[in-house]
Amino acid sequence: MAPRAYWKGYLKLSLVSCPIALYPAASSSERVSFNRVNKKTGNRLKQQNVDSETGEPVDRDDVGRGYEVAKGQYLQVEDEELEKIQIESTHTIEIDSFVPRAEIDDRYLDSPYYVAPTDQVGQEAFAVIRDAIRDRGMVGLGRVVLTRRERVVMLEAFEKGLLATSLRYAYEVRDAGAYFEEIPELKLPKEMSELAGHIIQTKAAHFDPKKFEDHYENALVELLRQKQAGRAIAPIRDEAPTPQRVINLMDALRASIGAQAEKKPAAPSTKVRAPARTATKRKTGR
Repeated sequence: MAPRAYWKGYLKLSLVSCPIALYPAASSSERVSFNRVNKKTGNRLKQQNVDSETGEPVDRDDVGRGYEVAKGQYLQVEDEELEKIQIESTHTIEIDSFVPRAEIDDRYLDSPYYVAPTDQVGQEAFAVIRDAIRDRGMVGLGRVVLTRRERVVMLEAFEKGLLATSLRYAYEVRDAGAYFEEIPELKLPKEMSELAGHIIQTKAAHFDPKKFEDHYENALVELLRQKQAGRAIAPIRDEAPTPQRVINLMDALRASIGAQAEKKPAAPSTKVRAPARTATKRKTGR
């Protein structure tokens, strides 16, 4: 089945444009999730909207949206009224500028999307824009309306298409000063820095996300298996011991190097975790 587009519109660079679609590049649908249930009956609970003043349930047809203009006073806004806001980025991503990728602080990165052309006619224009971005080693910045909010997106060449990453606005990113201001400036002994550097070197590797394993998710699936089989729930713990408080940092660094020298390389993991729904043969409430 072909992926379902999250947004459809046009990609525009000056006078060159082409029809495109955005597809979410990440998904959390394979994670275990839970429903709220009645502990007495085991039945799933239904969410109900209740009027805050009358306490009466409200039918879905009567649920609207309102902007609070004063305490307890709301300006009601209808969907039809919101649909009248048709700024250019509602249907077109126009590339406003190009910047070096290194200049974009990673704190501003939000959600990734794949960008692909939607018809044969626009493929040439799409390729021109994609290759221009790739050849210059830059990323494009444009704007697009997603879920009734305009987002800045960073566009970069990715395989045969483009990768668009929505960016947070400056007011959404917290200043780091308040969190780091109490960390003192320390002059560390040269030997201590060299020992730490040696440990880093022994652990150096290449980024491979397939090696990452969600240990909590695996333990959760195992717990569900035990419970479904009617077995007593046994504690599921990692084998690693609890870290001890470091008394002498230099001794700890030296001991770490010794431990790394004795440690044999781990065999590549071939274990692939089955999706929770398959593993437990029951719905887990996505």
